[in-house]
Amino acid sequence: MNKSKNTNTCLTGAALVLAATTPVYGQLPFTQAGVAQPPTLAAPPKPAPSPAPAPADANAPAEEPGMVEKIFNIKIPEALAKGRFTLNSRLRFEYVDQRDVPAITEPSYAPTLRTRFGFTSAPVFGFQAMLEAENITVIGPKDNFNAAGSNGTNYKPVVADPATTELNQAWLSYNYTNWLTAKLGRQRITLDNHRFVGDGAWRQNMQTFDAITAEGNPLPGLGLYYGYVWDVHRAFGDVSGLPAANRDFESASHLINVSYTGWKYARFVGYSYLLDLRNEAGAANSSATYGGYIAGATPINETIAVDYRGEFAFQTDYADNPQKYQAEYYNAELGATIKPVSFGGGYEVLGTDSNDNAAGSVGFKTPLATLHPFNGWADVFLATPARGLRDAYAYVQVDLPSQIPIRAIYHKFDADSGGADYGQEIDVVASRKFGKYWTGLIKYAFYDGEDAPYAFSIHKFWAQIEFNF
Repeated sequence: MNKSKNTNTCLTGAALVLAATTPVYGQLPFTQAGVAQPPTLAAPPKPAPSPAPAPADANAPAEEPGMVEKIFNIKIPEALAKGRFTLNSRLRFEYVDQRDVPAITEPSYAPTLRTRFGFTSAPVFGFQAMLEAENITVIGPKDNFNAAGSNGTNYKPVVADPATTELNQAWLSYNYTNWLTAKLGRQRITLDNHRFVGDGAWRQNMQTFDAITAEGNPLPGLGLYYGYVWDVHRAFGDVSGLPAANRDFESASHLINVSYTGWKYARFVGYSYLLDLRNEAGAANSSATYGGYIAGATPINETIAVDYRGEFAFQTDYADNPQKYQAEYYNAELGATIKPVSFGGGYEVLGTDSNDNAAGSVGFKTPLATLHPFNGWADVFLATPARGLRDAYAYVQVDLPSQIPIRAIYHKFDADSGGADYGQEIDVVASRKFGKYWTGLIKYAFYDGEDAPYAFSIHKFWAQIEFNF
């Protein structure tokens, strides 16, 4: 009786243990001896089955998939699998102190983080697609700086990096044997040195264009480019509160650029930019520009080289611009490199319509340019003065050990007509790459103005770290 009771107790206990452990080990049976039923004996191996007779058409080639099946079940998945993800993140601190302007009473402090994430497919029968989003986040209180006039802090200097999230690029392209490339959708457009058409890449929010573009190389060394732009998404972003002048452009603009690079010492370029631009501020940026340049570099030996540039352009009003004007543009540059030092200088003139009445004068316009690299990093002359601008500049760059280039630039500014002295500026930058993906940068600009309306001074300082994958 006791033996039977003990046996029943053991069986009951085993059942409880089995019930408790089955959820844990149910998907991995018999992995630990004693907690479940013992493993069964292995069954004797079965004899290998005799091979079935091959069908009569076994040696016939596999059926080729149809075009639709090939595109949707083979090519598109391959394009996605072989595509490329890109990630760019740039953390920046910008400080601006503007003095001798009564309306500006405090400096701006602008810590911002730009994150850009995109995907570009691999080509499919010459077609390729790209999608990219961008976010600019302001770190800390948003009233620490004047965000391009959008946040009600006009008593502080402008830092043109408002917080925004937007679709940066979305395009479909087609390439035919490297002879022709066409692109449709929201895209970057950068022509030549960005002086007339660029992406404004220095600002946290890139300038992009809704456009259709085509470029080709019908002959060796000959490049042809055409673009039609119907919207311009500017660096200020599509944010509420922006002044009318800073809002995006609606457009019906034509970009034409022809280049020849068949001679190794020079590049010859001619262009015509017919800009029909308008926003809430009107159509005063509409202009027609016709010009060209020659630029190149000549190596003397392994350590010495000379580079040069000469450019001329002529501009008139265009489309619905209410201002009737004509203005000219000149640029001449000469530089040399004697490793590890580079130095040179230049003279750039953005002319005026030569009207002695300043109120009625119109300066040469560059509304789609990447403006920051030109006429000083303090960004005083993003819009050309009515009396035009003459910029005489010189630079020197030293490549220090550990791959640290340091560049210093000096600018002297004057009006193109009327004799006004617009002051001078000193700019300094140092950068350093860290491995394959990281770059650090510190930068400083000091503008010291003289005559009105530029009788003020500006100190700007930047420190940033960028990750690019």
